[in-house]
Amino acid sequence: MTITEKILAAHCGETEVRPGQLISAGLDFCLGNDITAPISIDEFEKVGACEVFDRERIALVPDHFTPNKDIKSAEQCARLRRFAREYNIKNYFELGEMGIEHALLPEQGLVLPGDCIIGADSHTCTYGALGAFSTGVGSTDLAAAFITGKAWFRVPEQMKFLYNGERKKWVGGKDLILFTIGKIGVDGALYRSMNFTGPAIRALPMEDRLALCNMAIEAGAKNGIIEPDEITEEYVKSRAEREFQVYQSDPNARYVATYEWDISGMEPQVAFPHLPSNTRPVTEAVEVKIDQAFIGSCTNGRLSDLRDAAAVLKGKKIAPFVRCIVIPATRNIYRQAMKEGLFDIFLDAGCVVSTPTCGPCLGGHMGILAEGERCIATSNRNFVGRMGHVKSEVYLSNAAVAAASAVTGRITHPEEVVS
Repeated sequence: MTITEKILAAHCGETEVRPGQLISAGLDFCLGNDITAPISIDEFEKVGACEVFDRERIALVPDHFTPNKDIKSAEQCARLRRFAREYNIKNYFELGEMGIEHALLPEQGLVLPGDCIIGADSHTCTYGALGAFSTGVGSTDLAAAFITGKAWFRVPEQMKFLYNGERKKWVGGKDLILFTIGKIGVDGALYRSMNFTGPAIRALPMEDRLALCNMAIEAGAKNGIIEPDEITEEYVKSRAEREFQVYQSDPNARYVATYEWDISGMEPQVAFPHLPSNTRPVTEAVEVKIDQAFIGSCTNGRLSDLRDAAAVLKGKKIAPFVRCIVIPATRNIYRQAMKEGLFDIFLDAGCVVSTPTCGPCLGGHMGILAEGERCIATSNRNFVGRMGHVKSEVYLSNAAVAAASAVTGRITHPEEVVS
């Protein structure tokens, strides 16, 4: 079996599971946010539930429209707050304690290797970077999980993605996943497990692994996953407050498809509108002018992303009539970036720095696009109207490319600015 199949087998009490099998699995953790969890709470109350399965295995994170942008978003967050207070939910994070959920939960040690995790947000697949089975579900499935601590799944088919070679400077996990989606398409892994492996994956730092698995859903995958190793152990050992189990795929595990690439010559990637699969090397995008650069989100708002952006922006100025918005993904990242002087670099360059929020990623607030405007964003989706007007455009990239583009006013390779 693969690592995914082993985790699912362990959580449904079977010695073996196979693709297509329907199972009911016990959950180690589940989460909701200010958009999805209010629906779950409604369903929880409709069926007359009077307690949650485990107040320490649920997280509620108001992050999408926070700080509250209007009355409706304030009501959504108030709903979460009341529920968390009534049922004594331990892991409730708001404002002073908050962060973007998919950066916050790994940072806090709440999701761990070998876990079976669901979240009412499609990018819950992020936690596969730790060697967990983690997937997004609907709000009614989350409501059932609040009550029972279980979820049902159809065991997905398995795909292997093998990456060889050494990454060039300015190429990271975001580029690997954009390249991959560009090769297989937005439905190329539909309801399948994406197993990421190979020397290039083993050399990836944890933050790049999180970015890689974060966008497995953009290929239609049920989950993305990386087998735990020394880098995983180093990341979780100071964070974990409970026991966890490490799983590895068997050498003779079965896959419905295997892809293998040498990424030694790969450039930073850019996804053109209006699909994450519409990818090109950055040097084929250099004529595209931009109005805004956004550095943040659950994909690329981590400390390494901010360091990359600062390395590009140091001593530079944002191009005239271009807006550059920087949003650290969690409070801890915010604080560390401030200590390292990254905020001074951003502010001196003419950027805006915000408290943690999903904000502009989903067209919520803090960076909405007008008709005809273009944004280069480190987020994960560039669908029509994703960040504002339906006639605006979103280009996806890593943080260094976004920062370099903010300096020149057009999509730019970081080397052009740094050198």
